[in-house]
Amino acid sequence: MNTLVLSVLFFLSIIYLETVLRLFTSTLSHSNGFLYTSLFGSVFAIFLGILTSLSGSEFVAAALLFILGFLYASQLVYYKIFRTFYIVYSAGHAGKVMEFAREAIYMILENIRLILLMFLPFALYITIGKSLEIKAFDSGQIVILLAFAAVLHILGIVAVNQGSRNVNSAYNLYYNIHHPEMSVNNLGLLTYMRLDLKRSLLGWEPKELGSGKAIVVISKNNPGDTSGSTEEKSVKAKPNTMEIDFVHLAQNERDPQLKKLHSYFSTIEPTTKNQFTGMFEGYNLIFITAEGFSYLGIDPVVTPTLYKMYNGGFRFENFYTALWGVSTSDGEYVATTGLIPKSGVWSYMRSKDNLLPFTMGNQLKRLGYITKAYHNHSYDYYDRHLSHPNAGYEYKGLGNGLNVTKTWPESDLEMMELTLPEYIGNQPFHAYYMTVSGHMRYTFKGNFIANKNKKVVKNLSYPDGAKAYLATQVELDRALEYLLTELERAGLAEKTLFALSADHYPYALEKRQLDALAGHEIEETFELYKNAFLLYAPGMKPIRIEKPGSSLDILPTISNLMGLDYDSRLLMGRDLLSDSKPLVILYDRSFITDKGIFNSKYSKFEALGEFADESPETKEEYRREISAIIEEKFYYSAKILELDYYRKIMEQ
Repeated sequence: MNTLVLSVLFFLSIIYLETVLRLFTSTLSHSNGFLYTSLFGSVFAIFLGILTSLSGSEFVAAALLFILGFLYASQLVYYKIFRTFYIVYSAGHAGKVMEFAREAIYMILENIRLILLMFLPFALYITIGKSLEIKAFDSGQIVILLAFAAVLHILGIVAVNQGSRNVNSAYNLYYNIHHPEMSVNNLGLLTYMRLDLKRSLLGWEPKELGSGKAIVVISKNNPGDTSGSTEEKSVKAKPNTMEIDFVHLAQNERDPQLKKLHSYFSTIEPTTKNQFTGMFEGYNLIFITAEGFSYLGIDPVVTPTLYKMYNGGFRFENFYTALWGVSTSDGEYVATTGLIPKSGVWSYMRSKDNLLPFTMGNQLKRLGYITKAYHNHSYDYYDRHLSHPNAGYEYKGLGNGLNVTKTWPESDLEMMELTLPEYIGNQPFHAYYMTVSGHMRYTFKGNFIANKNKKVVKNLSYPDGAKAYLATQVELDRALEYLLTELERAGLAEKTLFALSADHYPYALEKRQLDALAGHEIEETFELYKNAFLLYAPGMKPIRIEKPGSSLDILPTISNLMGLDYDSRLLMGRDLLSDSKPLVILYDRSFITDKGIFNSKYSKFEALGEFADESPETKEEYRREISAIIEEKFYYSAKILELDYYRKIMEQ
């Protein structure tokens, strides 16, 4: 009986730990999450009880409770830093992740009380659990317990299968979707990690969730694509496509997966050339993914160059930067490839051997541009030394040729000063930068850049964390000022296009600090991800764009502006300057279109404009169609990565 009591203790500990984790990571279940957590958690508890029984040791029971506490505490700390839970793939690259050890130490100290709560079951067992005499189960008892565990597991599977099939339902998360936060919310941390480990070991592939309706919708006039009939479009403008006959490829393909991809892309309606096509043809291009950049850092006094570029170029009023699973690397991947990252892996690193014909590095390199890429932190972090050369660049970072002063974080201004001479004399040129000056932690003591620019922000009426963040953006602003000044001096400014976007919003800022910068309380499903996309050429006439867009749309938009030969059907984003209908996709499958916004966490769709007058049935049908389109984009984007699909169609 004592050993059975111990199994109950394991179960209660798991439920307790799940509750604490959810309470303090904003993932407290609003669904049937605790039902699934309890059923699957019971199975874990039985196995831990059997393991303890077989050992016959109180030490093993204590060790297992300590490991549970450590597991939940580590996920809590990781979430506090990166706003998601770590995956097995990232844990396998812990050596590189440990470059953020100082942030981890700070976060541990800041959340020490919560962390201690995670070890409460261990502490209770150490103090009062020693009275339990542990005896080994005999073989018959073990068989009974395993049978009971199997029954509980089957009940859990039945409950999952009988539950909702909504976008982020337990069913889809268990079988089809890899989304850490939603999985913890709906299934529990232990079940999420079990599935993640299984998928990592067995090579998980996402499932196609679209019902087939989305393809029909796409071939008509769906809200994710351009309006008007094909006949009308052929009269108005030519499509941004290459000579790829997907129908012919599908008819002659034997591989079922490739055949499915050919068939899918044959149905996608391309965007068309428009009044902005070739507006910057032949221009130099400086493309920047700015660490932690936000529109909240744009200020006419504190960051005047950012302010000038944002208001003097294409001003995108409704632009969003989603937070993906591998925050910075996935943010880069989205902006530079126009594809949705595959969950559970480092997509950019995984693409290192793939053909990537549409990255700006490869597109412009084919036209004779000199193409350079730089990162002012460790050159091999996220394996950029493998992915970025494959994206068409001669790549340098700290440790392989870019000799910036090693601080934390390093200076964007110094990076520009060291690198501009390498390409300014070679026409035409394309330089890509992944900056680091805007990196957390946003304090004046632990952040070299924030402390360096402290005087600029010291008199602002914001919390210290918000002021420290703005101080990091001052460094980015000065880096841009340097580039513009030197290009003007060389007579090249008016022949250079600047594109700047964030890898993610500054999630290390506390909510109250973000609210202070915004001047109001920020809504957390959509507004939290609102951002700025700077697209600017000195001397251009400012253009205001109200159409919603996201980082997925950056690559096709720039490609069209520079008059490049690309195929818009093969990218998951759309040219924001075309007549395509808007579709903003967030990581959790929430979306924004011109007809409404959908919050996937609560399965709530809010119709906008005239569409609000439509019947509930029409609204729901529309929501389902858009969700199906989004699922297909996630699925086929992952397949492009897995199958090296671009190579299959480009090298025939």
